[in-house]
Amino acid sequence: MSVLAVEELSAGYGLLQAVRDVSLELAGGETLALVGANGAGKSTLLRTIAGAHRPTHGRVVFQGRDVTGEPAHRRVAMGIALVPEGRRLFPGLSVEENLRVAEVKGRSGHWTVDTVIEAFPLLASVRSRRAALLSGGEQQATAIGRALMTNPTLLLLDEVSLGLAPVAVDDVYSSLQRVSAGGTTMLLVEQDLSRALRFAGRIACVLEGRVVLEGGASEFSREQITEAYFGLGRTAGGAPS
Repeated sequence: MSVLAVEELSAGYGLLQAVRDVSLELAGGETLALVGANGAGKSTLLRTIAGAHRPTHGRVVFQGRDVTGEPAHRRVAMGIALVPEGRRLFPGLSVEENLRVAEVKGRSGHWTVDTVIEAFPLLASVRSRRAALLSGGEQQATAIGRALMTNPTLLLLDEVSLGLAPVAVDDVYSSLQRVSAGGTTMLLVEQDLSRALRFAGRIACVLEGRVVLEGGASEFSREQITEAYFGLGRTAGGAPS
């Protein structure tokens, strides 16, 4: 049984259709990277899976259960956690306090304040520092750690490397490797194509709300992925040629 099955999912904002008939499936412990240009619908897809946005069509099935009608807080309790774009930390709270906010709503499991800081060593020296005073990398690590405090089965990460210095991206992804090694299933949005190809076992390229290329990260050449990313070589009907 898959951890996540997205079945012909569509979602939008008024007349704007941001996600169009997307179907995806993730097995336990798998990492799938969503790649595509700005405005392709990747973030809306993640938010819809997390329950933060209502779909107009299709289903979200989590561990064999249809959760399409479940609100976001119920999905968190079931084991789905979203790290949103922009991190959205409580700026006046410390790193530890931001982590403990999620602990209240979390499930029992491996992830505690101490195990999060062990997995994200860059937080060890700033554990008591207010979030407003953190670097971008420290903020992103805190946001991911906060999601882990709910002990999720499925971790959704939106724009992991956005706005971070290269050294901070390296630190964050090094820690995510530890999370992945622990068996957490991940669906992540990543603008850095090279990083996505190195980290994820599978990729899905999203263009104008549709998945136009999907498979193992090693199955496609960089040229094929780039063409799908920008919609090059498409037929007049809009499908990949």
